[in-house]
Amino acid sequence: MAEVVAPDVRFRDKPGAWVDLGLTLPVFLVYHLGVVFLGVKNATDFVTSWLLRACEGNVPMYLGATLVIGGVFAAAFAVAGRGQAFHPRKFIQIGVEGVIYAISMAVISSYVVGHVFAGPSAIATSGPFVGLVMSMGAGFYEELTFRAILFGLGAKVLVWLLSKEKMMLAGQAGPAPGMTLRSMVVMVTWALVCAVVFSGVHYVGSLSDAFEIRSFTFRMLLGLALTLIFVTRGFAAAVWTHALYDVWVMVFHR
Repeated sequence: MAEVVAPDVRFRDKPGAWVDLGLTLPVFLVYHLGVVFLGVKNATDFVTSWLLRACEGNVPMYLGATLVIGGVFAAAFAVAGRGQAFHPRKFIQIGVEGVIYAISMAVISSYVVGHVFAGPSAIATSGPFVGLVMSMGAGFYEELTFRAILFGLGAKVLVWLLSKEKMMLAGQAGPAPGMTLRSMVVMVTWALVCAVVFSGVHYVGSLSDAFEIRSFTFRMLLGLALTLIFVTRGFAAAVWTHALYDVWVMVFHR
């Protein structure tokens, strides 16, 4: 009887969709278990309000439902993620990658913007707990909204419409197919558009910042950097990078 050998998990392996989601589970849970006590939530969070309404405003019930969702999430990940590039050490790897990318992203973006506008604007929060929870929410929901949905699905549709080519969703496991120059131009242009939208939403709504070209440019560059991480390393890497960068800004760099 032939022995089944588990595939070797290499650093360069991008997680599949289910593994990507599983690697973001800690970020999801920290945010959803903490945000209910803050009275505010991330602008792209479409789950918390619905879940609170479903629980009729009962906080213990909400917390229990969140843990159940996390459990279902983990179980689906464990079952459907089999055979994809995963090993428990991937959690450590993705955390280390997030730290490295977050530091690199902050240094490079600060350098570029600093030479043009004399540095990015500071972000104020109401305390370290608020900063931590909101960082987790921004990492998960903004990457889901702007990288996975807006950029990932949008690029797939635009490439098909404008170049008549099929492409894998950005961040999906497996080698990237060969792309024509037109498709690459479409993707780069769409990445720029998504970065502008990502930066722009920070100046809309009741909790928005006052518009400054300096902070707008800085956030646009961060959006481009996160898109590059999403495409090359996957959704989980982008989520952890975004969350850890925001922790640095809102918790430690105050």
